[in-house]
Amino acid sequence: MSRRLEIFKGFRIDVTALFTRCMPTSIFIIVFLLFGLTSPRFLQPESLLNIAKQASYIGIAALGMTLVLITGGVDLSLGSTVYLSTIVAGLLMRDYGMSPVAASFVCLLAGAGIGGFNAFFITRFKILPFVVTLATMIAGRGLGLLLTKSRALEFPAVILKVGGFKLFGFLPLPILLFALSATAIQLFLSRIPLGRHYYAVGFNAENARRAGLPVDRIIASAYVLCGICASLGGLVAVTQLGIVNAGFGKGDEFDAIAAAVLGGAALSGGVGSAFPGTVIGALMIRMIWSGLVSAKINLYFQPMIFAVILFLAVMLDTRRNMIIARQRRKIISLRKDKQT
Repeated sequence: MSRRLEIFKGFRIDVTALFTRCMPTSIFIIVFLLFGLTSPRFLQPESLLNIAKQASYIGIAALGMTLVLITGGVDLSLGSTVYLSTIVAGLLMRDYGMSPVAASFVCLLAGAGIGGFNAFFITRFKILPFVVTLATMIAGRGLGLLLTKSRALEFPAVILKVGGFKLFGFLPLPILLFALSATAIQLFLSRIPLGRHYYAVGFNAENARRAGLPVDRIIASAYVLCGICASLGGLVAVTQLGIVNAGFGKGDEFDAIAAAVLGGAALSGGVGSAFPGTVIGALMIRMIWSGLVSAKINLYFQPMIFAVILFLAVMLDTRRNMIIARQRRKIISLRKDKQT
C-alpha cells in the first residue's frame, strides 16, 4: 500500500516509493556514520581514499555480476575467471615476452571467452546458470593451478608502476578505472536498448520473448560482459599486488554478489543499477571491513559482524522487492482498468 505524507499544503511525497528507491543509499549512510562515530580515524581522507582504492577491484567485477543478476541469472565462476584470465596474461608476459598492453587485451578476451562458454550452455542447453557456472568455477580454478603448477606467478615491475599511477597527482588509477567502468555500465543500462532489455528479461523472460526480444542473445551478452568485467577487475588487483597465487580471486564471486545486492540488485532479476547501486555496495563492503579494523573489533568477531550486516541488508532487499512487485501489479491492474 502506498503511503503519502504531506510535507506542506499541496505537496505530498510517496513514503513507500521513497523508502524503496533510497534504501541502499540509506544503509550506506547509516553504516558510514556508525563507523565514523566509533572511530574518528575512519573519517580521515587518506582512510576513505584507501577504502575506495581497495573497493575498485571487487567493484569492477561486481558490475559484471550486476548485469547477470538483472537478467535473472548468477555467475559463480567469476572468481575463477579473475584467476584464470590473469594467469593467461602473466604467462604471456613472462614466457612469451608479450607486452603488458597486448597481454592485458588477451586477458580481457579470456574473460569474454569464459563468459561465452557459460552463456553457450545456459542458452543452448537450458542448463541452470548455477550448475553451469559452478562447474566452470571448479574447472577454471583447476586449469589455472595446472598452468602454474600451483606456484605464485610474478608480474613485471612495470605492472606495479602502472598501479601506482595517480591522475592529477591524487586520483589512483584503480579508482579511475572503477569510476569509468561504473559510468559505462550505467549508461549501457539506461541509454542503450540492449541494456534496457536486461530488465525486461529479468522481470519476466517469457513475456520478453513474446514481445519479440531475442532473450537468449540478451542473456548471453550479460555473461560475456560479466567475464570481461571479472578479468578487468583481476588486472586492477594485479597492478596493486604484482603477483598471482593459488588463492587469488577465490570467493570473489560471493563478494561480487554481496556488493550487487547491497547496492539494490534483486536476486530474482529485473532490478539493479551500476551507479549508485553496485558502486555503493562495493564501497560498503570495504567500508565495513575497514571500519571493523579501525574500531579495533576482535579479529574473530569481525566475520560474524560482517555476516550479520550482510544478512540484514539482504533481508531488507527482500522486503524492497516485495514492495516493487506489489507496485508493478498495481500499475498493471490500473492499465487493465483503463483499457476496459
